[in-house]
Amino acid sequence: MRSEVSVTFDGGKEFSFALDEVQPMPHDVAREWLVDQFNRLGCEPLRPTGKLLLADRVVCVAQAAGAAMFADGKYLSEYARAASAALAKPVVRVDVPSMTVAY
Repeated sequence: MRSEVSVTFDGGKEFSFALDEVQPMPHDVAREWLVDQFNRLGCEPLRPTGKLLLADRVVCVAQAAGAAMFADGKYLSEYARAASAALAKPVVRVDVPSMTVAY
């Protein structure tokens, strides 16, 4: 089964990372990595209630990190491993301009 995370930014700039040959990240480590990045990058909850879904964290971190950070292969690799593990999905597509995550 194919396993990949892709992130699309404004202007159609897209970054993809294949996870087929990469060591999976444990679910709890992935959640912790996303929480750490969410806080470090100064992200804010998307919903006025403050409720924050894992998918919200995934898209907010991508938006805050921006294309420049994703151009760094190491960051892209860590993000892809964390997003896939936290969401428990082999294929994850993050569309930053529309703030959506698809599986």
